[in-house]
Amino acid sequence: MAMSPSICGVVLAAGFSTRMGRDKALLPWPPVAEGTPAANTFLGATIDLLQPMTDLVIVVAGKNAAAIGPVTYAHGAFLVVNPTPELGQFSSLRLGVREVLNHGRDAAFLALTDRPPVLPATLQKLHDAFLAADPEVWAVVPEVQRGADRVHGHPILIGRELIEAFLRAPLDATARDLEHQQQQHIKYLPVEDARAVTNIDTPEDYERLSRSDMISSEKQF
Repeated sequence: MAMSPSICGVVLAAGFSTRMGRDKALLPWPPVAEGTPAANTFLGATIDLLQPMTDLVIVVAGKNAAAIGPVTYAHGAFLVVNPTPELGQFSSLRLGVREVLNHGRDAAFLALTDRPPVLPATLQKLHDAFLAADPEVWAVVPEVQRGADRVHGHPILIGRELIEAFLRAPLDATARDLEHQQQQHIKYLPVEDARAVTNIDTPEDYERLSRSDMISSEKQF
């Protein structure tokens, strides 16, 4: 793990949102009734969350670049475009972390736009744990207890060692593959934040989210 505090935020937002039927990056956050003006979006809120703990935020877009570009710029982030998003999320991840190194930084929060932004306290815990970790720790991953299971979530905070492992990996690899291969270098951090493990893939998922208490900053489960 690099001990330098030069951390970027990377938001992966190049997905096609096929099951949702509209771009998940632009879903209103907090959820509002249809026709009601939104205070923010998943993408805008995620950028806002990352900015206080990062030097800059990079959003990786795909075919949706024209749609999410205005939100990206309005919230003070940088936009990079994956020319081949059909290759999958790992291709966007590699593009994003390469930009981290190109900007002279050596660590990054990796966030997804298919889930609500985590609580600020969760991000702070990840940040603090990363900086305090043993040098053999290359990444910190949030972990939420669900019944008898411990579920790993996002965002994750990775150092240069894992960034370079991602860039050396075959194009058909996945982030999950790399995480499993580097288990000895991953710190799983228990957090009490259901947002970290809540995927929003369909309109029904989003409707359930709108009825849940996760939209409250005081109620997490």
